[in-house]
Amino acid sequence: MSKPTKDARPSPRLPRGLRDIEATELRQQQDMLAKIRSVYELYGFEPLETPAFEYTDALGKFLPDQDRPNEGVFSLQDEDEQWMSLRYDLTAPLARYVAQNYQDMPKPFRRYAVGPVWRNEKPGPGRFRQFMQFDADTVGAESVAADAEMCMLAADTLEALGIKRGDYVIKVNNRKALDGLRERIGIGDARFDRQWLIAMRALDKLDKLGIDGVKELLGKGRRDLSGDFTRGAELPSEKINIVSDYLVSTYLQGYEGNVESPDLVKGDEELSSISNLPFSNQNTITALEALIGDTNSGREAISELRTLFGLTRASEYGSRRIKFDRSVVRGLEYYTGPVFEAELTFEVKDEKGNPVRFGSVGGGGRYDDLVARFTGQKVPATGFSIGVSRLQAALNALNKYKPATSDGPVIVTVMEKERIADYQKMVQALREAGIRAELYLGNPKKFGKQLEYADKRGAPCVVIQGSDELAAGKVTLKDLVEGAKAAAAIKDNAAWKEQRPAQVTVDAKDLVAEVRKIIARHAS
Repeated sequence: MSKPTKDARPSPRLPRGLRDIEATELRQQQDMLAKIRSVYELYGFEPLETPAFEYTDALGKFLPDQDRPNEGVFSLQDEDEQWMSLRYDLTAPLARYVAQNYQDMPKPFRRYAVGPVWRNEKPGPGRFRQFMQFDADTVGAESVAADAEMCMLAADTLEALGIKRGDYVIKVNNRKALDGLRERIGIGDARFDRQWLIAMRALDKLDKLGIDGVKELLGKGRRDLSGDFTRGAELPSEKINIVSDYLVSTYLQGYEGNVESPDLVKGDEELSSISNLPFSNQNTITALEALIGDTNSGREAISELRTLFGLTRASEYGSRRIKFDRSVVRGLEYYTGPVFEAELTFEVKDEKGNPVRFGSVGGGGRYDDLVARFTGQKVPATGFSIGVSRLQAALNALNKYKPATSDGPVIVTVMEKERIADYQKMVQALREAGIRAELYLGNPKKFGKQLEYADKRGAPCVVIQGSDELAAGKVTLKDLVEGAKAAAAIKDNAAWKEQRPAQVTVDAKDLVAEVRKIIARHAS
């Protein structure tokens, strides 16, 4: 007869692409979210929370075309055998909410939302399947003023988080300008034409590959340093030249006469050498008009861009903060008008000393067709979304964002088990005074373990009262911060015992006041 086998124990492991977030990072994140929320509310946006799950067909971007929809989203079936998916962004749920409640809501409808989103994509370094977004959207406003406001909101939010002017830029383009370019070079419907999709992906890589790399992708293709080949759009040379003019020539004419001739630009060096010169959004739009102004989409784009930059300039958001950038593409099937990205421009070094730029930490634009998926009625909308996790990593790298820290609790130690009630009364006195405090709940036999626990909790101090202190009406306070400094400075064990650093005995009635002094000393 075989022996019964023990139940197999599960392995304590995280699913791929997910991570645990611990106290320090969480507190910093909460501090960030509070600052972002304060800016959004200053602009008049109201909070809205939608569920993590939506019916898969309501999400729109990823629709089930097989037995199980698993491309891009995490999905399951409910008891009615309907497919539900975890939201991949906060905008698709907003569109569903607006379609359900449009008749009863104030118009325009202004909402902000914050929460995790999920992508069923291959994880990689710094790329997780669950991450936090913080969105603001205005629904029901056709005016370009709503788009201009989103750009100003993005700039104000970054500055509220401690990113100074010059370390960021809000880059703006217009999908209609790209459609005008498509009309100019004679490519068909933007949503289905393979050449156009490849060309737009190439434009989106301008910052990484430079103009020469983009030209390769517009033509036959490009082989990278690893030897991998990316097939190009296979545009003829005359059409590549038109796209190149859109990327380079029209852009250079925005530099207020500081560039002798855009025809001299052959590669990337000339572009980088002028990047710090004065720039005019309006001059660039005038140059863009000469290239695409004879197309229907181009005329609309020029008008909207002129209005947008006129509004931002009138509110003193100049081109150093909000700037036209011809390479901003974003979702081809999603956005219908102005599009924008919040990009961090500062550079830091990684652990190996290599330069690192964080690039885009947020983006958005106008999406007038999203609600129409439900209602058949066009509802204008525009929004901006911050990638909270990426922005948090950038702020830490910049080392200029210093959120309010939260010290660990004061630990009241247990010297005599039969006096637990006395020690708990001390804890309660501290809490009633607004001081974080806790009673040591582990095994009190080894006092050193209690101090070790307090160190790990980040306690500013511990409270000690043995029989001698009790008889004298005293308590001993051990300042762990000063104690750690003294321990580092004193190498001789005898000197350590003699000085008893950062330890003081006070009247028990002064417990709260003396603990406050210690906390205040380290806070200052």
